[in-house]
Amino acid sequence: MSLATAAAGAQPFVRSSSSAAAASSSRPLHAVAAARHRRPHGSLAAAAAAARRRRRRPLLQVRAARTESTGVSVGFRAPQFELPEPLTGKLWTLDDFEGNPALLVMFVCNHCPFVKHLKKDIAKLTSFYMEKGLAAVAISSNSIVTHPQDGPDYIAEEAKLYKYSFPYLYDESQEVAKAFRAVCTPEFYLFKKDGRRPFELFYHGQFDDSRPSNNVPVTGRDLSRVIDCALSGQELPFVPKPSVGCSIKWHP
Repeated sequence: MSLATAAAGAQPFVRSSSSAAAASSSRPLHAVAAARHRRPHGSLAAAAAAARRRRRRPLLQVRAARTESTGVSVGFRAPQFELPEPLTGKLWTLDDFEGNPALLVMFVCNHCPFVKHLKKDIAKLTSFYMEKGLAAVAISSNSIVTHPQDGPDYIAEEAKLYKYSFPYLYDESQEVAKAFRAVCTPEFYLFKKDGRRPFELFYHGQFDDSRPSNNVPVTGRDLSRVIDCALSGQELPFVPKPSVGCSIKWHP
């Protein structure tokens, strides 16, 4: 067979293939092309919308719980309390800390994302300063009717897991939270005392500027600075920023 003959034989094959493709659809070619153009665009738009919804969801959950600490002034006297420590069964009172020059009271809980964000650093910071004379105590006042994961058994597990060097207490009646005028978790109160005088509020504010979704590193800068000042007899070096977290879950 000559090259010319082979080439001539190839031409009908090419035309036949094009004809079969055209015949396979009853729609005009411009309609087929338009449909092919529309389908990926719609799929991409739907995927993008779904991705935006996924990205927004966690942020909305955190924002819905956001509460700021308010309403307590420097000089406020630490209220008396008597609360159980679920890990050991011991009852703790304010008088147990009378021998310390400063007392850190923290309202926390197990489930709050703002507390979870700081737990390891709270444990490290308090352990460091307790060796320098600071006393510290954590209190959970959340209702276990609505949030059973914040109950005594879970408090004991949490204290053991994170090796808290401070007692983690349970405020079942929520009267202690009300006496301190606490509204959120976490919420930090630093009290100091002068000799035999009662504990008076030195600082009420945040741990630092870090939040679960703002990508700011956890440093404990604000709280560590004021503890240093309280233990060394210096004045408060800056205007406190309120603590930000989930609202305390009051009994229904």
